[in-house]
Amino acid sequence: MAPAPSANLADLLERVLDKGIVIAGDIRVDLLDIELLTVKIRLLIASVDRAREMGIDWWEHDPSLSSGKRDLSLENRRLRERIGELEAARSADRDRTDRAAADGDRADEAPPVRRRRSTRSEP
Repeated sequence: MAPAPSANLADLLERVLDKGIVIAGDIRVDLLDIELLTVKIRLLIASVDRAREMGIDWWEHDPSLSSGKRDLSLENRRLRERIGELEAARSADRDRTDRAAADGDRADEAPPVRRRRSTRSEP
């Protein structure tokens, strides 16, 4: 019999990180056939490169995990532009409301109705 090839921890870890490994499990707590709690556990162990290949990159966008500085000046400029747009829209709405109220006041002061004379002769 040939001896089994010995794999040291570094080789094993390199293989796992290169290929990735998924561990899945569910914990379910029932009492008298009534489900009280279900916990679904999914664990993926892979290298960063392998995770990116699979489309997983949430750590890059999480501010508490990302070491990259966010472009605060760009975000600040966008927020100021949005505030300006909202204030302009609010001002336009207020102007329309004021004009409508002014038109309504004028409608209350409508000129008196004049009666036209009938051109028909009465017998």
